[in-house]
Amino acid sequence: MFGIFSFISWLIIGAIIGWVAGKVWVGHGFGLIGNIVVGIVGSIIGGALFGGLLGTSGIGGWITSILGAVVLLIIAGFIKK
Repeated sequence: MFGIFSFISWLIIGAIIGWVAGKVWVGHGFGLIGNIVVGIVGSIIGGALFGGLLGTSGIGGWITSILGAVVLLIIAGFIKK
């Protein structure tokens, strides 16, 4: 069941993933709210692109989420220019 704690967890994990992706792709963070959005959307992208290779749970899930967020930051960086 999706509740308030699940939503808060999504926000916290999204923020962490967005922050890590901003550190990996240096200088391309979007602030707290932007990093949360990048982290959550990047996790979805990462699961779709890399989930078959690395899995979507445990450490593989974190890696796919971060890779997806980095891909999203790269795309957003090109669009921003």
